[in-house]
Amino acid sequence: MQASQKPLINSEAPLQLLLFVDERPKSRLQVQQIRSYLKQLQLEYDLSLQVIDVGEQPHLAEHFKLVATPALVKIHPEPRQVLAGSNIVSQLKTWWSRWQNSIESYLQLQHELPEIPENNQSDGYTNKSHIPNNSLAISSEIIQLSDEVFRLKQEKQQLQEQLLFKERIISMLAHDLRNPLTAAIIAIDTLQTNFNCETGEFERLKPTLTAHILNHARTQTKVIEKMITDLLQVGRGKDTKIPISPTKIALGNLCQEILEELSESCKAKSLTIKKDIPQDLPYVYADSQWIRQVLINLLDNAIKYTPPKGTLIIAGLHRTSQKVQFSIGDSGPGIPEENRDRVFENHFRLERDQAKDGYGIGLNLCQKIILAHYGQIWVDTAPTGGAWFHFILPVYPN
Repeated sequence: MQASQKPLINSEAPLQLLLFVDERPKSRLQVQQIRSYLKQLQLEYDLSLQVIDVGEQPHLAEHFKLVATPALVKIHPEPRQVLAGSNIVSQLKTWWSRWQNSIESYLQLQHELPEIPENNQSDGYTNKSHIPNNSLAISSEIIQLSDEVFRLKQEKQQLQEQLLFKERIISMLAHDLRNPLTAAIIAIDTLQTNFNCETGEFERLKPTLTAHILNHARTQTKVIEKMITDLLQVGRGKDTKIPISPTKIALGNLCQEILEELSESCKAKSLTIKKDIPQDLPYVYADSQWIRQVLINLLDNAIKYTPPKGTLIIAGLHRTSQKVQFSIGDSGPGIPEENRDRVFENHFRLERDQAKDGYGIGLNLCQKIILAHYGQIWVDTAPTGGAWFHFILPVYPN
C-alpha cells in the first residue's frame, strides 16, 4: 500500500479526495477497490486522490476529526464529507450522484466567470484562478498553522511553569539561607569575642568547646555553599524537576538536628514533642539538603499551627524492605478532608490562612522534592486531631 508520506500538494482538480488508511490488509484492499471504482467512471475532469497513512500523519486524522479508518474525505467541492467503515465503495456509489451535481455546479461557475486580462488586474473582472478553492494545499496549511499555534501555546505554558518553579525555589532557598548564615555568624562572633589578640588564645573557652564552635561554623558554611550551588543550578536549568544527589541518610538523626534548631519556637509555645522512631529504622536513599527542607517546612508548619501547650508527633515506620515512611503531626486545626489534595497545589491557601504564612507556602515544593525521589506525600488526621503529614522515601540499598 503506497500511503503518502509527503506534504499535501496543491491541486486545482475539481474533485479532491483524501483516503485515510492504516497498515491492516483490509485497508490495502479498500484502496484497490476505491481506485478501481473511480477509474471505471471515466470522468471528463481531473480527480485528485491522496492516500494517507494515519500512523505516519496522525495530525491529519485529528484535523479531520476521524474516528475510524479507512475513511474517504471529500474536501472539494464543499461541503466536506466523510465516508468511513468497511463499505466505502457502497457508500461512494450512493453519494456519487450528489457529488457529481456539486462538481458540475462548480465547473459551471468557473466557466461563467470571465478571465482577468494579464495587463489589467483592476478593471472589475474576477480572475478564475482566484476563486476560493478548498484545496489540499489550503487544508495542509491550516493544519500546519494549527499545529504551530498548539506548539507555541505549549512552549508558553512550559516557560511560565519554569519561571514560577524557579521563583519558588529561589525564594525558598534564599529565605532558608538565613538559618545557617545566622548560626555561622553567631559561632564566629563567639570566637571573636573570646579571642585575645595579645596572647593569641581564646579566653573563657575550653579547647573542646572552641573546636566544637569552629566545626559548627565550618558545617554551616558548607550548608550555605550547597544551597548557593542549588540556587545556581536551578537558575540555569530548563525544566521543573528538582535536582537531587541522593546519599545515605538517617532520617531520625536529621529530624533531631532540625528540632534542636527549632527548639526556641517549641519552648515559646510550651509544646510537647512525642517521638516514635524505631532504633532500627533503615537509612534512606535521598538528598539530605532537599529532605532537610521538607522536614523544616513540615515541622515549622506544625509548630505554627499547634496552639500553646499543644503536642507534636514525629514517627518513623519501616513499611517494606524498600520503603520508609516518616510522619509529622500536630494538635492544630488540621486540614479539611475536601482540601487534603489541594493543599499541595501551587499557591493554594486555605481560607482561614489568608492572613498568615503556613500551609500552601511550601507544600507544593515539598511534593516536588518527594516526587523527585520517587516517593509519595499526603496528609490526613493526626491522633491529636491536627494535620498528619506523611512522606515515603526509598530505603538505602545495602
